[in-house]
Amino acid sequence: MNRATLGTTDFEHLLVESLDDGVHVVTLNRPDQLNALHQGLFDELDLLCEVVEDDPTVRVVVLTGAGRGFCAGADLGTITELPSTSVTDFLRAQEAGARVIARFKRLPVPVVAAVNGPTAGGGLALALAADVRISSDAAFFTVAFVRLGLSGCDVGVSWLLPRVVGMGQASLLMLTGRRITAEEAERIGLVTEVVAPDRLLPAAFELAHELASISPLALKLTKEGLELNIDAQSLDSAIALENRNQVLASRSEDAVEAMRAFMAGEPARFTGR
Repeated sequence: MNRATLGTTDFEHLLVESLDDGVHVVTLNRPDQLNALHQGLFDELDLLCEVVEDDPTVRVVVLTGAGRGFCAGADLGTITELPSTSVTDFLRAQEAGARVIARFKRLPVPVVAAVNGPTAGGGLALALAADVRISSDAAFFTVAFVRLGLSGCDVGVSWLLPRVVGMGQASLLMLTGRRITAEEAERIGLVTEVVAPDRLLPAAFELAHELASISPLALKLTKEGLELNIDAQSLDSAIALENRNQVLASRSEDAVEAMRAFMAGEPARFTGR
């Protein structure tokens, strides 16, 4: 049976472009709705995760939005329907959306979010689920939920945001629902870099290609170690995981190739094995 690849999978609400070195650009494609999240987009993000998990040709994913927005959060039509939605149906939809964000966070390859515009609610959760965030100076960020009479804790934000910006800044943003600029987001560590709009994708691609030049197994184990050890019960347990991953990585073909290339003074050619 032929394995599905990201470059050959059809999407309605996502655009996928394959670049060199295994870099794939995924664009949220509902520009007239500022790429707001609805069931169809959640379903396609879930499918995206399934394909990336199974496609060894994908080394790095760059996530961005079509038009002037990155992702405005939940579709307004969905929000206005909430009062008439049963508790059971709402919980089912809530759980499904949250599972997609969690799955996106667990992708085995690095994800670079190129945040091009307004980023709110579930859109912020999606950006936080990326490993690195680069922002256009036209972007802004807001948790938003609390301003809609809902809890500020939604689709993983209460777990993701404090780990990126710290508990103090996360509390301020989540309790007030205030909007912050890209420059403020950089100051608190929400994004790593702010650039002019025409420099956003080139900056993201530069980082993506840098990541793609590294052994896929080394990246996978590093990402896994970071995710697990941020909540490690002790330094000893964190080091135990590191020790095992280092021994595992040292037995890979990529580690042998890295040593060969280093001694030869030439770029390594990694295969992911």
